[in-house]
Amino acid sequence: MAGTGEIDVEPPPAGVDPVGETLLRTRFAVPKRPGTFVRRARLTRHLDQALGTPLTVVNGAAGAGKTLLVADWAAGLRDPVVWLTADTADHAPGIFWAYLLEALRAAGVPVPGEAGRPAEGSRVDRQTLARVAAALERRDRPTVVVLDEFDRVTSPETAEQLRFVLQYAGRGLRLVLVTRTEPLLPLHRYRASGEMTEIRDAELAFTSEEAQELLSRHGLHLHATAVRALVERTEGWAAGLRLCALAARQSTDPDAYVKQFEADHSAVADFLLAEVLARQAPGTQDLLLSISVLDRFCPDLVNALTLRADAGTVLAALHRDNAFVHYLGQSWYSLHPLFAEILRAHLRERSPGLEPELRGRAARWLRRSGALREALVQGAAADDWEFTARALVDDLALGRLFTGLRSEDLAGLFARMSPDVTGPAPDLVRAARELARRDLEHALPPLRRAGEELARDETAPAPVRLGFALLEALAARLTGSPARAESAAEQARLLRQDVPARLLDEHPELTALLLTHLGAARLWAGRFDDARATLAAVAGRPGGADMALPRWDALGHLALIDQLNGWPGRAEHKALAAALQAERYGLPRRPGAGLGPVVLAAVHIDRDELDEAQALLDEAAPAGPAEDPVVAAGRALTRGRLLLARGDARAALAAADTPVPAAESSPWVRDQSALLASAAHLAQGRPGPAGQAVERLAHHRTAGAVQTARARLAEGRPHEALAIVGNLPGDDHPGPAVTVRATLVHAQAAHDTGDPVLARRLVARALLDGRREQLRRPFLEAGPWIRPLLGTGRLRELAGGWLVLDPDRSRAPRGPGAAPPDRVPALAVEELSARERDVLLALAEMMSTEEIAAELHVSVNTVKTHLKSIYRKLAVSRRADAVRRARDLRLL
Repeated sequence: MAGTGEIDVEPPPAGVDPVGETLLRTRFAVPKRPGTFVRRARLTRHLDQALGTPLTVVNGAAGAGKTLLVADWAAGLRDPVVWLTADTADHAPGIFWAYLLEALRAAGVPVPGEAGRPAEGSRVDRQTLARVAAALERRDRPTVVVLDEFDRVTSPETAEQLRFVLQYAGRGLRLVLVTRTEPLLPLHRYRASGEMTEIRDAELAFTSEEAQELLSRHGLHLHATAVRALVERTEGWAAGLRLCALAARQSTDPDAYVKQFEADHSAVADFLLAEVLARQAPGTQDLLLSISVLDRFCPDLVNALTLRADAGTVLAALHRDNAFVHYLGQSWYSLHPLFAEILRAHLRERSPGLEPELRGRAARWLRRSGALREALVQGAAADDWEFTARALVDDLALGRLFTGLRSEDLAGLFARMSPDVTGPAPDLVRAARELARRDLEHALPPLRRAGEELARDETAPAPVRLGFALLEALAARLTGSPARAESAAEQARLLRQDVPARLLDEHPELTALLLTHLGAARLWAGRFDDARATLAAVAGRPGGADMALPRWDALGHLALIDQLNGWPGRAEHKALAAALQAERYGLPRRPGAGLGPVVLAAVHIDRDELDEAQALLDEAAPAGPAEDPVVAAGRALTRGRLLLARGDARAALAAADTPVPAAESSPWVRDQSALLASAAHLAQGRPGPAGQAVERLAHHRTAGAVQTARARLAEGRPHEALAIVGNLPGDDHPGPAVTVRATLVHAQAAHDTGDPVLARRLVARALLDGRREQLRRPFLEAGPWIRPLLGTGRLRELAGGWLVLDPDRSRAPRGPGAAPPDRVPALAVEELSARERDVLLALAEMMSTEEIAAELHVSVNTVKTHLKSIYRKLAVSRRADAVRRARDLRLL
């Protein structure tokens, strides 16, 4: 090297590094697997790809199980593996290459003598690297080199030298890097060219099955549910699972220990504090402790929390170094849950009282950025209830306590609010929580206090007053106070102009809830047209989960209006649409949530499907201390109608007198109760009281006039009945459930006055109108006079297949004892419902219960209920028999 100006340096002897230290041969040993090691075939198969790519990176956090995974894989290879565990001293290139060359020799990989040994700790001759690459490239089989703990190699120069050898060794070298951080090699090039095998943290995480085997190897045989919970808590982190298993073995009750596993009091805490936190610079340690109070964070939030300006750089470095900081995308990060727990515990010990301050800062930043839910969580954790309640109310999100998929979580959050916290916002939140549970006793006092305070403070913000109007409307609805609801709605209408349009757009559920409550109150007041217009405005509104509850509620009340007006088909359609809302969005079952089933039960009663009606009424049983009086009245009246249909007139009469707590009585409830009482009296053979019960309705309600005419017929006064049905109220336009009854009463009056032609014509009209809605109950209520008519001529054809047995069956072969063909057919009171026919058609197509449920957009339990009813009606016990029987009856 004369003439170069450099001085030749004598290489160190074999077994010594460039600074004269003895090479530690233990760094060349493949780590041994403990007896509790779990071989994970899915990862081993993935590592097998390393034999086909120049570079493999196994990158995971401390304790992720990287080293043992690769060691187990290496032990299974046919050829020896070159193993080198890196050290912090390896930042000097000469020392790193001295160790790597010795590792190659120790594994039996011939290194040419001319390659020599690095003579200086700070540098490596380029010729040495070229000779090593050439020697590897000439080998018949590739040499697998594993560099464990490669994150300790921090020299860019060393990384570049390694890249050089990897490139020119070609197929002769397969390099496997086991590291906690992103290696300094140009990984993007290897990824783009498909020359890299990569295993990262997410793949290294243990599955529940793998964790079960790991725990079993530690002598712990836990239920699968407990194992899944532990995996979820640790996110499958290998070290966490092992340390928990070791600690549990020392416990007298391992199962209980695992269930109550507390990271901040275990060996896991010591491990993470030593292996992760202590490795960071003091400023970074402070940052980690501060962000431990957050579920997720971005640089701006962390800067606001820590009062610094470099959070973006620090977070990126922590993520890159696998310091249990996960990147979520869009500049957001999160901490590993166990690490966050440990850091919070450490924060409380190190800086008592700092946590609430940090959470308060976070809450205010999150609210300003629009992340209201997270702001509420942080405000509650900081025990700053004045801020938290005001944030909910001022942001117009009070309605979220009633709607959406997180309403119960939100209610639970405010359950911790101290009763000492006072003011309109806290009181409104308290009232809303109780009203959501339909607990008027505990809701009205804080609502009243909030109203009094708002009356004294004319400067209260419009969103607070609008929140009060919403709760007033709901309280008015639940107490049966239509005038109070109208007042609240008018107040809300005036306030909307003072509320930022942005808030109204972000929270459409508040307006929808208010309109629903107003519509329900108008329905209670008997103002059907006004109620329908108000409720229809909600039912037709688009929106996701937050709008599902108002739509469901509005549809149920609209269905009731149709049912009360005698339109069972329309009522059924809306009630089923409401049920679909509940199923689609998984609405939680709430007290008093039974109006849809009540309406469907009423429809089934008109169709004489009494078992189905009973099941629906059982489903609609009250579940809270107070409920919408509309629902309570509807349930009581429908149950009374069902009792009457089953022949229990005494119980039906009692149901008609069922009191419904309300500040004001409802006109339609009075009318419907009178109609039910009248029908019950008639069933008991008391036409006088029957007529008296509906006397006041006869002149303004078609249903009342029809019931009065029925009473006159029962008294033997058909001419008076004929006069009544011939002069029905002109301003009342009911649906077929009423008009079919009116036509049948008219037919009976004609029959009793000796006009059979008119009677038959009227029965024909009733059959045509009733068939569309499958209305059987009016014909059953008509009495025995109608049966001979239904068994003859055209009336028999009109009744066939839905009201009476199919007339075509009389042409079928008859066995001994069969009824003669001219026998009057019996009423087919066990006709299948429309939904049961759909299920039956699906059965005929060999669909499973689950497939039927998916096809009909109903739950599996609903399908099973329909199947039971089909089997009972067709007198069979199996699917195949049901299909066969249905074909015999020409139902298919």
